[in-house]
Amino acid sequence: MSPRQACALPGYCALYVGVVGLLIYLSQGMVHLLLRRNWIGRIRLALTLVGLPFTVCSSGVRPTISCAPSYPFRTTKTITTTTTSCCKLCTTSVRTMPSSAALHVKSRCPQYPGSKIKRFPVPDDKVDWSQKWPQYNPVNHTDPAVLKKPVWADAEIGVFSPKFNTVDAGVDRTSFEGPYKVENGKPLNPHGRTGVTGRGLLGRWGPNHAADPIVTRWKADAKGAKILHSVSKRLILQFVAIKRKDCGEWAIPGGMVDPGEQVSLTLQREFSEEALNSLSVTPAERAKIHERINKLFKSPGFQVYKGYVDDPRNTDNAWMETVAVNFHDESGNSVSELPLQAGDDAGQVKWVDVDSSFALYASHSHFLELVAKERKAHW
Repeated sequence: MSPRQACALPGYCALYVGVVGLLIYLSQGMVHLLLRRNWIGRIRLALTLVGLPFTVCSSGVRPTISCAPSYPFRTTKTITTTTTSCCKLCTTSVRTMPSSAALHVKSRCPQYPGSKIKRFPVPDDKVDWSQKWPQYNPVNHTDPAVLKKPVWADAEIGVFSPKFNTVDAGVDRTSFEGPYKVENGKPLNPHGRTGVTGRGLLGRWGPNHAADPIVTRWKADAKGAKILHSVSKRLILQFVAIKRKDCGEWAIPGGMVDPGEQVSLTLQREFSEEALNSLSVTPAERAKIHERINKLFKSPGFQVYKGYVDDPRNTDNAWMETVAVNFHDESGNSVSELPLQAGDDAGQVKWVDVDSSFALYASHSHFLELVAKERKAHW
């Protein structure tokens, strides 16, 4: 509403003048702080120092429930040993986004993915385990592929007794959410009820850990000059995106953390296998990839997210957690010069402009938004 329109309506003119006056007053102090480019980082740091969570919420509207899984398990991949130095994850408070404490939604998807199993409906007010609910009657479901005991899956409870909330025989059963409860020998989802017990499509009882490497560079012209967006007038980031074979959607490369494997190595391995097809190239090409990858992944990474993932495969007893880390090729002379080649779970791979209009798989758009804001790039 313009000033002229506001003053044309009875009672609005005085209100309008009052609001303008208040804004002018505030502009001398608080507004200057809020309009500074680093205000989110400063607030996040302050909240972290006093032990309070910080969550960015772009909308109060709950997203539509989707049954698309976030991280497919590898069922045929051969685990290879790669000698590498661990990448340095920047985990200072100002550069780390904590996990969200919001109610999980996709984890209550009406139909469990990859099956005809219908979840027992769980309303919002009954999600938390602290809410007494004698009528709760979840469906027990563990996919037949999991019951065949592949190398990436646990046996059934009773056949063995895993040590929860610790590292057990190389398998990390700790949660980024902190210690979780164990009832009748089975772990309880830290974000509450899902309407399904058992493991569903997940291999591990309790947390199933994944890692998402977000590799970025600045978009440049043929002469190497960085390009500004025509509207925002900010530099344009590009990231390596893969087109998933399972659903055909574009996504960040990523995968599951193998037993005994450092997350830093998972990030590097998954990117090499999915975006550079390192498993299928010659030894000479693999050595070249290894050299460039090491150069990039030794640089400090911006930890975008670390915590629980609202994944439709989650159950009352098994759930997804991930670490998403951004590695930025600032000079454009490391992985930027390597030819991208889809491998493993990827159908296609390419450099994609980071932009809010580009649809991405699961919650990956939100991860890219955080990266763009951190690097003050176009979004």
